[in-house]
Amino acid sequence: MALAVAHSRGLDGLNAPPVLVEVHIASGLPSFTLVGLPDTEVKEARDRVRAAILNSGFEFPAKRITVNLAPADLPKESGRFDLPIALGILAASGQTPAKALADYEFAGELSLSGELRPIRGALAMALQTAGNGKAFILPESSAREAALTGADNILAASSLLEVCAHLAGQQLLAAAPAVDTEKTPVFPDLAEVRGQHQAKRALEVAAAGGHSLMMIGPPGSGKSMLAARLPGLMPALDIEAARASAAVLSLAGQFRPEAFGIRPYRQPHHTASAVALVGGGNPPRPGEISLAHQGILFLDEIPEFDRKVLETLREPLETGRIHIARAARHAEFPAEFQLVAAMNPCPCGFHGHSNGKCRCTPDQIARYKGRLSGPFLDRIDILIEVPALPAEALSGKSDGESSADVRNRVEPAAARQYERQHKPNARLTAGEVEIHCTPDDKGASLLKQAITRLDLSARAWHRILKVARTIADLAGSERILAPHVGEAIQYRRLTHD
Repeated sequence: MALAVAHSRGLDGLNAPPVLVEVHIASGLPSFTLVGLPDTEVKEARDRVRAAILNSGFEFPAKRITVNLAPADLPKESGRFDLPIALGILAASGQTPAKALADYEFAGELSLSGELRPIRGALAMALQTAGNGKAFILPESSAREAALTGADNILAASSLLEVCAHLAGQQLLAAAPAVDTEKTPVFPDLAEVRGQHQAKRALEVAAAGGHSLMMIGPPGSGKSMLAARLPGLMPALDIEAARASAAVLSLAGQFRPEAFGIRPYRQPHHTASAVALVGGGNPPRPGEISLAHQGILFLDEIPEFDRKVLETLREPLETGRIHIARAARHAEFPAEFQLVAAMNPCPCGFHGHSNGKCRCTPDQIARYKGRLSGPFLDRIDILIEVPALPAEALSGKSDGESSADVRNRVEPAAARQYERQHKPNARLTAGEVEIHCTPDDKGASLLKQAITRLDLSARAWHRILKVARTIADLAGSERILAPHVGEAIQYRRLTHD
């Protein structure tokens, strides 16, 4: 027959809308036309497909070939359409059975030899193919990734020839191999950090409630070491959260199946642009905040980031999502990340140091701290000082708890939150704070005094209550008591020093 239709999927943010690959072969001078809003990568499929068909032992029709990627108003990008285009040409020219195409969806980039190469977004596409009654054929490495959705309709292929043999019923493709996700991740141990007991306590509270954290201290005081140990304190991801995190990483081609279920830890350099941080481009791609979804975004030397870049974090810190709008495209990505930031107390880093090293003027210190706006700092739950360590702490034996010990307290506290409100305390809305975070009379009185004396905002009021709720959960208390509120207030004082 002169017409064949293969099924595939595009990518529009995290959505994977269905795409019909229609191939028509007609008499006339040999030509190969691609229509349906393809970008440069898709247009180049003409040469890849021709070489792959010939090198797989098939005949490439010397006729007029028209390939339409429908719907026409959806931009098509990347090499994922190589495989369905090649199969459509072979079916339209009668070299493979055309009827068999109706039972499958295909995605895969072809090499010139006909081998299949991995594609971006396989997990995001597989999440939307489950339950549609069609098997999904993918390159082997992409199929291993897609199999993490738990779907049983994923088939793995290594070449165009294998797919054609399967469609002809000669040699069936195997299901995607299972990936071992039961491995226990290895994180740096908190016991390796000397001293800094207050900072470790703040880290425990942040891990239990999903709170954002800012650490201020001189160089070498252990801020980066503490941040790197936060993932080892946090509770394990549930299966839905792990899939959501993996789907975003898959869009950027940065997901590894063996890392499934491990919280991402992103640490962009301070020269990162706003687009690199929040996402963008055409078509829109996720940025660092979305790649850190369900994980940690660590911004070291945060005052060195461009102020306009930091201000873009304000919305996702509140909503947990980022909406990217361009003239012709819109995309929304999840961004439920835990912000951890570190900074020095002054440009040289030694302000307040006992040995008098600091030579910064008051104006220089004020300008340095002024790089972080009040509205941005107001959205950070916990702010702590990480002082320089004395020689005795460095020379003595480690006296701190291990990550496993702290995690044993964090996990029950996190479980209480999910039983009570199905989300971590840091994600509570204003209405939910009124329901779940009401302190006792002494705690309420203490909070009112702090709000008046420290001149805190309404947002700071809610954040103190959220942190106090987490401290109470760690203590196993149903009520938020005055000591819990008092500790939470201590984590806001640095914003007014």
